[in-house]
Amino acid sequence: MRFMHSFLTVQTTCSLLGNHQASMDKLATFHNLNPLFLQNTRLSKPHRICSLNFLCVRVRSTTYETPLSLSSLPCPLPKLHFLDEVAKIKTLSSVKVLHAQMIKKETLDNTDEIKSLITSYLEFGDFKSATMVFIMGCPRNYLMWMSFVEELRSFGGNPVEILQVFSELQCGGVIFDSEVLTLILKLCACLKDSWLGVAIHCCLIKRGFDMDVYLKTELISFYGTCWGIERAKQVFGEMSDREGILWNEMILLNLKNERWLKALELFKGMQFSFVKTNISTILKVLRACGKIGALDEGKQIHGYVLRRALDSNLSICDSLITMYSRNNRIKQARTVFDSMKDYSLSSWNAIISSYALFGYFSDAWNLLNEMKRYNLKPDIVTWNCLLSGHSRHSSYEMVLTILRRMQSVGFKPNSSSITSVLQSVIELDSLEFGKEIHGFVIRNGLDNDVYVGTSLLDMYIKSDCLSHAQAVFNAMKKRNIFSWNALISGYSYKGLFEDAEKLLNFMVEEGIKPDLVTWNGLCSGYSLWGLNKEARAVIDRIKSSGLTPNVVSWTALISGCSQNGNHTDALKYLIEMQEEGINPNSATMSILLRVCAGLSLLHKGEEIHCLSIRIGLIEDVFVATALIDMYSKAGNLGIALRVFRNIQKKTLASWNCMIMGFSIHGFGKEAISLFDEMCNAGVQPDAITFTALLSGCKNSGLVKEGWKLFDSMSQDYNIDPTIEHCCCLVDLLGRVGYLDQAWSFIETMPLTPDASIWGALLASCRTHRNLEFAEIAAKNLFKLEPYNSANYVLMMNLYAMSNRWEDVERVKSLMSKRGVKISQVWSWIQIDQTIHMFSAEGKPHPDTGKVYFELYQLVSEMKKLGYVPDMNCIHQNLDKEKKENMLLSHTEKLAITYGLMNTKDGVPIRVIKNTRVCSDCHEAAKYMSLIRNREIFLRDGLRFHHIKEGKCTCNDCW
Repeated sequence: MRFMHSFLTVQTTCSLLGNHQASMDKLATFHNLNPLFLQNTRLSKPHRICSLNFLCVRVRSTTYETPLSLSSLPCPLPKLHFLDEVAKIKTLSSVKVLHAQMIKKETLDNTDEIKSLITSYLEFGDFKSATMVFIMGCPRNYLMWMSFVEELRSFGGNPVEILQVFSELQCGGVIFDSEVLTLILKLCACLKDSWLGVAIHCCLIKRGFDMDVYLKTELISFYGTCWGIERAKQVFGEMSDREGILWNEMILLNLKNERWLKALELFKGMQFSFVKTNISTILKVLRACGKIGALDEGKQIHGYVLRRALDSNLSICDSLITMYSRNNRIKQARTVFDSMKDYSLSSWNAIISSYALFGYFSDAWNLLNEMKRYNLKPDIVTWNCLLSGHSRHSSYEMVLTILRRMQSVGFKPNSSSITSVLQSVIELDSLEFGKEIHGFVIRNGLDNDVYVGTSLLDMYIKSDCLSHAQAVFNAMKKRNIFSWNALISGYSYKGLFEDAEKLLNFMVEEGIKPDLVTWNGLCSGYSLWGLNKEARAVIDRIKSSGLTPNVVSWTALISGCSQNGNHTDALKYLIEMQEEGINPNSATMSILLRVCAGLSLLHKGEEIHCLSIRIGLIEDVFVATALIDMYSKAGNLGIALRVFRNIQKKTLASWNCMIMGFSIHGFGKEAISLFDEMCNAGVQPDAITFTALLSGCKNSGLVKEGWKLFDSMSQDYNIDPTIEHCCCLVDLLGRVGYLDQAWSFIETMPLTPDASIWGALLASCRTHRNLEFAEIAAKNLFKLEPYNSANYVLMMNLYAMSNRWEDVERVKSLMSKRGVKISQVWSWIQIDQTIHMFSAEGKPHPDTGKVYFELYQLVSEMKKLGYVPDMNCIHQNLDKEKKENMLLSHTEKLAITYGLMNTKDGVPIRVIKNTRVCSDCHEAAKYMSLIRNREIFLRDGLRFHHIKEGKCTCNDCW
């Protein structure tokens, strides 16, 4: 046996358990114990034996240097009535006297008497004597042993003393049978005494001891617990006769260590060895098949169950139902359920849970009602299945309805119910109801449950009530690492980093080591607040703590940069992350694609698309949805549509993203057509869907369709219009010139108009030169957004077009008085891997001279085709020539011209502008596309303009 010989070859006579005193007193066998020997038995520190020879075959004869008989005691011993004598015990000496009399009279054969004697020793703190009596006198029963361990602990003793006394008895020559050795090995595993277990194994090998199957099983369990699964595997491999219980133990060890596939391999090997498994192992292996999605293996086990006629076992059928449902095979799960001859409540709960898990709520409720036919009533588990299923599928209102219904039929919510309900409270942003739940928790004593406490903590944090969260945390009697992490993250996301760091220090002082979740929450908070250096430093702190930053750590850093607009840093950290050998996950890819979408970085987005394919994330629906968004906003709607069509299981977000793609490109009718397709596919729209649709209508001038969709929101889909929907409708009516209708709608709308509503009206007034409504809109905007320069610029443009120069100066004066500065205007174009920026202010582009020369040539050609510069786009009181020169300096014209100069014929020009494109630049871009036969994609602050052969997809409605 290779593994055990490696332990024996060093020195079999030396101690594997530590140093023991050189001249240890020899022990007599139990019935020859001298009572005075027991007087000084408690060890000051753990003792270890020095030799493996304590498991000798015969009992050594032992003598004491100073023999002492019972006759030497000061007074004769009366005849005993044990229980009467126990009641008279007042001191430890009297316990020992009683013990001595029992040994002399050989009355230690009654279990109750032995237990009373043990308890007496424990009460006086003589743990060693109690342990010695127990080991030698108690039945070979595991439950009895565990009961003694708990009793020993309750009196302040250390269970390690059991192993110490066992070692001393072995050294004294006491020979124990396999039952005791089995129990000692089990205790070694529980107490992690790895070397004593090895010593027992070594001596069993030396003696050629034919271990019984339970001792073999306990050896495997001991090695798996104390030395690792590979050692246990080695011991198992060296056993010639492998009975079913040994196979089962190895399978369970692998499952315990989450080696799911290895456990399934062992189960298969067990069948090939024609060894029958037990019910418990089948149940656990089926659970593993559900956990890792091993459907084929689960089906094979189902076949094994049928061959062995175990399909009548209710527990196995329940596990089969769960296995199939977790593998998304709800029909097979129902087939198993329907084939059962008898049902238990757990069977009903298993199938109801399966339906609820996948959102088949009507089937789940039908089953709940059907239970009555079988004279079964739902229990708290049934209701909790429904609660968690509805919560999982975002049916939060229904969760609260179920809570009320279960209470009405007499069920009091437990900790599992509360955690599901609190999740719904968070999503519904219903803090007041959350407080009511908190009151219920306190009244019913559920606040001692650490999971309920953590859920309450999470609810208050996400409801922006950190003071309440801190109060809950302070009141928690038991705090796990999740509680600490939740509060640290809460402070971090609020930007209260000093409090978060203090809490982190307190956590360490409490003996809880921060894990990756702790650090990742801190990293995300720093990054979210734009503190990139501090966030990056957290990554280094993770490494110095002995942990390795994972994909979540880097994604937290990248996500914060993205949300803060630090797109350059986000892409930089992606490279650094890959250099660390960590591949991005679907969340990372989605964030990076949003970065590319925000900047319209088509080429970088294409690179990330390729990376998604290489690392196998292209099938992920979240990555695919982010790709649709990126390609739409980067101007390649055709690829976006292709990605959309390739998604097998489209989510509502996928549909919404594609509809919005059509909308921002001005394809309103296509957006409505896709909406109809979505509804036919059985997907219910939400508020975001209608925002996308109404945006498509306003960008395409579809007034009739827009009104119809707006009205259908509440009438057909029970969705209340929000301010965003109202803004889209005002914008739609205003763009096509229906300013009176837009004004009438604003006056009658149920919501208070905000800046977006007045901004949409003002923009339309500028387009249609309506000063009356414009001044009303501007007056409101100057109150709501006193520092937004765009509103002032719009009014100055409108006054300039009407030659009201005094009003232009008045608006300028108002801006100056309020300290409002006109925001910087820029446009940029990417050529190869370089971004070329053209700004109205600041450092000019190095090739500005060449660009202006080319632009003059272009304008000359454009005028021959009928181009007339729109002087109304200049709101300064200048002569015509100066105005025309100012028009030439508009950044989008410069960027388009630079693209025409530096790209090959036939390559589309893609320009990004941070503000709305002016009418003159829009007209000029159409002429440029016609003269140079180029497609031009111009993305401004509102939408996309796809210009080809002198025509734009916006149809001049923007």
